[in-house]
Amino acid sequence: MAKSSSATASASASVTKKRRSRGGTLTLDEVKALGRELLSSRAHLNHAPALLALLSPSAPLDLALEALISLQSFFVPLIPSIPSASAAAAAGDAGSDPELVFGAWLRQRFDELVAALVELSVSPHSDDAIRDVALDALMDFVKLGKDGKFQSAIYHKFLHAVVHASDSVDPLLELLGSKYFKYTDVCYFTYTSVDKIANNLGSKTTDSGKDALQNGSDGSENKGAIFIHNIYNLLAHVPVMDYQKDSTFEMWSTVGLSAKGEKDSSKDTSSTTHIKKKIKLKFTKAWLSFLKLPLPLDVYKEVLASIHQNVIPSMSNPAILCDFLTRSYDIGGVISVMALSGLFILMTQHGLEYPKFYEKLYALLTPAVFMAKHRSVFLQLLDTCLKSSYLPAYLAAAFAKRLSRLALSVPPAGALIIIALIHNLLRRHPSVNFLVHWEVDENDSNAKEEASQPKKIGADPFNNDEADPAKSGAMRSSLWEIDTLRHHYTPAVSRFVASLEEDLTVRAKTTEMKITDFSSGSYATVFRDEVRRRIKQVPLAFYRTTPTSLFQGSDFPGWTFEDQSSSNVGTIVEANETIETVGASDSTPSKRLRVEA
Repeated sequence: MAKSSSATASASASVTKKRRSRGGTLTLDEVKALGRELLSSRAHLNHAPALLALLSPSAPLDLALEALISLQSFFVPLIPSIPSASAAAAAGDAGSDPELVFGAWLRQRFDELVAALVELSVSPHSDDAIRDVALDALMDFVKLGKDGKFQSAIYHKFLHAVVHASDSVDPLLELLGSKYFKYTDVCYFTYTSVDKIANNLGSKTTDSGKDALQNGSDGSENKGAIFIHNIYNLLAHVPVMDYQKDSTFEMWSTVGLSAKGEKDSSKDTSSTTHIKKKIKLKFTKAWLSFLKLPLPLDVYKEVLASIHQNVIPSMSNPAILCDFLTRSYDIGGVISVMALSGLFILMTQHGLEYPKFYEKLYALLTPAVFMAKHRSVFLQLLDTCLKSSYLPAYLAAAFAKRLSRLALSVPPAGALIIIALIHNLLRRHPSVNFLVHWEVDENDSNAKEEASQPKKIGADPFNNDEADPAKSGAMRSSLWEIDTLRHHYTPAVSRFVASLEEDLTVRAKTTEMKITDFSSGSYATVFRDEVRRRIKQVPLAFYRTTPTSLFQGSDFPGWTFEDQSSSNVGTIVEANETIETVGASDSTPSKRLRVEA
């Protein structure tokens, strides 16, 4: 039996060589014939290497598609009988039993097919059609594991190639996300593989590479930076699950979250609570492993911009992120502004205690904040952080004074936000309303003596360069900067300042301003609002009625510019003066000569 099988295989190989020798490459009909013969009998097993040779991004599209479909149809029924890699290696060394030899050969060809499918999926030179079919075939092999378990080894090879691709993998991730990330087990094993890949990548990264990445060096010349970009893109394409809803989880494999080679000791493996717990655990491990990597500056900013929405709600223990967020908040500049969102959630919802939080927040108030890309979220959080009624008066005064000083140098849209923030501060904290209007108590001799002392013109006790709000001197200053905004060159700002003239201590008669209405303002929004305003009286550049003189008589006393063509000479007596008019031409105005009486 073994001899006849080997004879037919050699004959099949000779037939394949004859077909290739005629033209060098196979035609579409010949590829179809090879596929039919391969599926018909074991006698044509050597057609498999010939078809595998066509699975290349540089091969003709029609030939590659036909070869892929034939090989997929051949291997799908044989997957349960394909031995593991270790068993195949042992069978190859023995070499006695034909079935064991056939199993080892089948294992080798199947591994070659998986490698070819991965290359077709990841390569940027692959056509969209062959990439789509290759991904579907690969995921079918992942699905059809022994006993219906998820083939995590094949899927890990695929994701390893995706992460280590030097070219863009965005088309592949879009395809993977639209087709397969809706399945819970695919997301679960994605997090598992990302955890392993990120840990391996972190162990290989040198200290010098970490410093280069953290400083925002050019990632195009650093493979590690490219791999980190790919990991982040992969995690970003996995949809965020809503753990609050009691929904059913759709699985790609038959068993679900159990992979081939794993033994799940849990009895209730299909319960919703158990699935949520396992996914949260893998999600947390994957993100923690990723955040330990030396993130490039652009990836760092993207992570901070979305961590409070996409990462913290899905983690098993969000407090684990406190180290990452506090380090980011201590960096300063835009990084600190973007880290505030996640840090605020940990402080308000997960009991994180951060010392000197308001001192760091006070230091972030610079003109650059009002021109930053993420200023809208930061300013809303700033308003929320200053909302507590337990905020000390010196802090409220320091923030109000710091904001009013910034109003002198920020764009008009930033001045509008500052007025709204100060409005809310004065309304929430009546104890700092003295910044608007000083009142001296007659019974307080010290305050009366201080108010009566002459003050140096232009002197402000507030120190804007002081980092500590308690030492800034804001309690001895005033909001004189806001008064200068009455004469701001932008009408919207000068009009809005009038809102601070109300008595903000009476909370029943006033309302807080919504920072969201102003936080995303810019020159464009200010201009658009001003253009849309309806003006009752429009200033005109022409006269509504035809003028009778060049100037008004009140502008030049003793002179007239009226038309005197009707009377050339005349005498006018006014009180104690005698005025003689001298005639002139019709086109020349008469001049009155003043004669002393």
